[in-house]
Amino acid sequence: MHAPGVGVQPSNAGYSVRTLMNTYSRGTLVYVEVVMETQNITLSLPKDLLLKVELIAVRRRTSVSGLMTQLLERLVDREDAYALARRRHLAWLDRGADMGACGRASVTRDELHERG
Repeated sequence: MHAPGVGVQPSNAGYSVRTLMNTYSRGTLVYVEVVMETQNITLSLPKDLLLKVELIAVRRRTSVSGLMTQLLERLVDREDAYALARRRHLAWLDRGADMGACGRASVTRDELHERG
């Protein structure tokens, strides 16, 4: 059971959206929490590395799982950005660059190679 004013709505993306709305004299506060479906994995790390990762997680006030999630999300975002940039660049290469001649040569090949 949810508190008054809180609603959970199913989504086609496999997670639920929880909203909380309170009306005040000057506006409306909308709170949206996205809860993603998770999958447990097993990760083997050297003990000394795990200790250092745990210390980093404590300093950042998160868990090792939360820290790994953040790092993996950044990695995926970088890979996606690279793939998009690559597709854009390849499309630009296919179109070719405008060299100012509007696609027409102003001189013939023979004129370019003429020795005079």
